[in-house]
Amino acid sequence: MADAPRHGPAANTPSAAATAAARARLAADRADTLAEAAALSREYDGIVAANALIAVDDEHDPEGGSTAFERAHVAALLARTREHLQELDRALDRLARGSYGRCEDCGSPIPPERLEIRPAAATCVGCAASTPHRPPHPA
Repeated sequence: MADAPRHGPAANTPSAAATAAARARLAADRADTLAEAAALSREYDGIVAANALIAVDDEHDPEGGSTAFERAHVAALLARTREHLQELDRALDRLARGSYGRCEDCGSPIPPERLEIRPAAATCVGCAASTPHRPPHPA
């Protein structure tokens, strides 16, 4: 009777295989994001180091404005990457607590397709659509 429908609280509990798959997706995304953060940190440090070697006068240096923009752009990407790491850590915490896959706003199940694409998703599609739009995690 392995195919018998489940009822009660256990019906909403993900299987061990589903939990393992979610953990693997989150771990892979976290590893990729850590690598991206390290690369962005190196890039930012390189920009800062290059600027330290020269006297940058943004007002008179034709490269000053673009250097400042580049530094700000990399800093923004790094901040977003670190934010994504925090989202992944919260998702891993939800997985450990057994609440992964449930919307933090309304409590409804988050569709598996959404979790496949956004493993750190904390809200269902309906609740996500009703909140202000944020840019997606940089690829």
